[in-house]
Amino acid sequence: MEEKNTNYIVGRNPVLELFKTEEQIDKLYVLKGETKGSIIKIINQAKERNIIIQYVEREKLDYLSNGLAHQGVVAVVTGYKYSEISEILDYAKEKGEDPFIVILDCIEDTHNLGAIIRTAECAGVHGVIIPKRRAATVNETVIKTSAGAALYMRIAKVTNISATIDELKKHGLWIYGADTTGENLYYQSNLRGSVGLVIGAEGKGISRLVKEKCDGLVKIPIKGNIESLNASAASAVLIYEVERQRNESKG
Repeated sequence: MEEKNTNYIVGRNPVLELFKTEEQIDKLYVLKGETKGSIIKIINQAKERNIIIQYVEREKLDYLSNGLAHQGVVAVVTGYKYSEISEILDYAKEKGEDPFIVILDCIEDTHNLGAIIRTAECAGVHGVIIPKRRAATVNETVIKTSAGAALYMRIAKVTNISATIDELKKHGLWIYGADTTGENLYYQSNLRGSVGLVIGAEGKGISRLVKEKCDGLVKIPIKGNIESLNASAASAVLIYEVERQRNESKG
């Protein structure tokens, strides 16, 4: 596992989800005088785990949350731990399932990244792969936007997406890219078995080298005036189509 720098987990629900994980929580900042609703549950759980609780003014929380809605609580964690690709594949094997991995080609918007991770976690995706450079990484905004799903999802950060695709192919995965030039509509494509689904950057799509590595390109029909869906919306459509086909094949 690779450690990321300290993160601030912002908001009541993300902090409650954080308590369900094995993540090391260094400190909890709570708004002075805040004693209503789920904040009591958060404080009690922090005390049970011997977590340092510091009661602070709203200005402190506003600063730590960097503009996000903190709802009176911010947790400080040691750092997000990224997974290895082998860990993602091992997880699928442990579940007795064909691997299903979402590969993000330079998604730069943290809100899109968080939304994609949330969908992937809900749909049972085994892991998400992101590049180390020129792309959003997991931070407090991503964790907040994902509603805490990033704390459960196995996320690998790699140097080269193209080389990673070659590695996944050696493990038997078929790689499909989402692209407006795709030869087949997504629901007419066979997305069963071991699958890697590539989603490109907002407004740019999948890079040429990565596109050439794909076994096939699939497209979502667009009937309006806008040329394409944003990355998180397209991901949701395609992830659940893969899940639908996987469920059908089980039946």
